Order: sequence, then C-alpha cells, then structure tokens
Amino acid sequence: MGSDGGPALITILALAVARVLQVCNFCPANSRRSRDSKSRTDDGSGEEEEALRKGSESTSRTDDASCEEYDVFLSFRGPDTRNGFTNCLYNGLRDAGIRVFLDDEELQVGKVIAGELSKAQDNSRIYIPILSKGYAKSSWCLREVAHMVECTSKSDGKKEILPIFYNLDPDDVKLKTKLYREAMTNHKKKFSSDDLKHWENALVEVARIKGWVLKGKGQREQIESIVEEVSRKLNTRHRIVTEHLVEDTAQLEAIMKLLDVGSSGVRFVGIHGMGGVGKTTLAKVMFNKLSIHFERSGFLEDVRASLQPHGGLLELQKKLLSDLAGDGVANQIKDVDGGIRMIKKY
Repeated sequence: MGSDGGPALITILALAVARVLQVCNFCPANSRRSRDSKSRTDDGSGEEEEALRKGSESTSRTDDASCEEYDVFLSFRGPDTRNGFTNCLYNGLRDAGIRVFLDDEELQVGKVIAGELSKAQDNSRIYIPILSKGYAKSSWCLREVAHMVECTSKSDGKKEILPIFYNLDPDDVKLKTKLYREAMTNHKKKFSSDDLKHWENALVEVARIKGWVLKGKGQREQIESIVEEVSRKLNTRHRIVTEHLVEDTAQLEAIMKLLDVGSSGVRFVGIHGMGGVGKTTLAKVMFNKLSIHFERSGFLEDVRASLQPHGGLLELQKKLLSDLAGDGVANQIKDVDGGIRMIKKY
C-alpha cells in the first residue's frame, strides 16, 4: 500500500475462521492499576519478605496467572532499567500485539508473589532477561534466570531465551570479570553454595546465547529490532506503526464491523482518501489487532511500487505465499500463472 493517494486495501485471508476462533480460550482481564506499585524490591536485601508484604499493593491483573499464557516474560532489575529501557521495550512489544508478562503489572492482588512469577514463567514462550550491571545483585533476578534455563531445557525447543546485555559485555555475565563475580560473592552471606552454583551456571549458560549487546546505541532502533525478532519467532507478523500514534477508535470500530471477523468466509475492505491522511497506518493498526486471531496472515505494502520492476508481481505472489504457507511453498512457483494457481490452492 503506497502513500501516493491511491486506495489502500486490506485483504485478510483465513481458512475456517470460525473454527479458529472457537478453539481460542481467553481468561478475562481487568484494567491495569497504578504503575507506581511494585511486586518486588529492587535490591538483594530482604527481597522475599518485602515482596510478600507488598502482595496486597501489587499490580494489575486480577485473573489468575496460572490460566494465562504469555508470549514474553521480561526479567529486569528495577533501579537499572525500569523507568527507561524496560518500559520502552514493554510498550513496544505490547504495541505489536505481543502478550508480555511484566511483574509490575501482571501479578494478582494478594497472591504469593514468588509462586505467581514461577507460573508466569512456566506459561511463557520467550524469556528476555535484561542483564544490566546490577542484575546479579538481586537474588530475585538470579532465581528468575535460573528458572528460565530450567524451563527451556524441559521444553523440547518450544521455549527460548533471548538475552539483552545492557551496558555490559557477555563476558561480565559469564563471570569472567569482577562485575558479576563480586555480586555473587556478596550473596554468600545469605545463600547456600548450592544456590550460588545453580545461579552461576544459569548466568553462564544464558551468556552463551546470542542476544543483543546494547552499549551507547539508540534505544529506539534497538527496541524496534528486538520487537521485529520476537515477532518473527512468534510469527505474529506485526507491522511497525507511527510512534505516539493516537488511534481513531470510531474508524477502527467501523472497520471491525465491516470485517465481521467472527463469521466464516472472506471479507474485503477498501480504505481510500488523499495521500498522507493515514490510510496505510490505519491498515497496519488493524492488521496488528486482527492477525493474532488467524493461523496465518500476510500484509502486502507498497503494492503499486512493487509491481513496477520486472518480475515484481511474481515477487509479491511469493511474499503472500511465504506468509500464508511458508517459504517452501513460495519457492515452488516459477511464474505468475503458477503463483495464481498456488494462491487459489491455499
């Protein structure tokens, strides 16, 4: 879909839409409470007692975390990244339609915090530990990262860890420098040697995983890269939309009514208007909201421009088939006629 004033067209293709929706079960969720409440303390001293004390103050969702499934579990140390990088990453993932567990906002009021966090980790698909300079100072964070390693090792490849090395190097996390070694030494006063060894092994294992090393780089670009990679792994196919977007609720509701997603069949909706009024942005927002309801989805952008070069139509066909059926099917087509036949098949 271009920005030259031509009509933008959303095409949503799905097989047995009603059947897909019928098998989806969602736990009801209530609105978020204040972001100012915290579910865990920020340093390594008295974490368990303080966290339990704050159970009645803790955050937002009043549904049981044991019945929720999350795409991503974010692990971080509050003083290092809470109000900066972590908050931006969390919002970026949520804007992309990704279900994120952030303990500040997802714990049930009055629940035993440690148990709820473990349930959230058990029900998450991807773990993102934000390994900052003070991460190893928190025994809470160390428990989280150890549980991540345990969950992934038992998942038969269904779960994975995507570490972020925030203003440090992987070697710091591998305990090759004094940064994390000193933090682990300080834990000897309160925890057993078995606990320390368990945590150290987890840190070293996570540090061996290829992730993102963020040092003196623009956070916005890095967050976009992380969101894209997570979306690719989750196959959410989300589209990046304009930052600080103000949604036109009336327009979105009107399109939702026209699409009638709960019904079976295929719907076509055309969005038209002058160039620059936000047709493509509106299409992207709708795509992000709806794609999670379908097993496969595709978004073809700048169609007119893509058709101009020789072979452009064939490449568009391959892009659509790749989204709907996978690269193996897309690579089978050799010409436009073959692409038409294959698209009809799927």
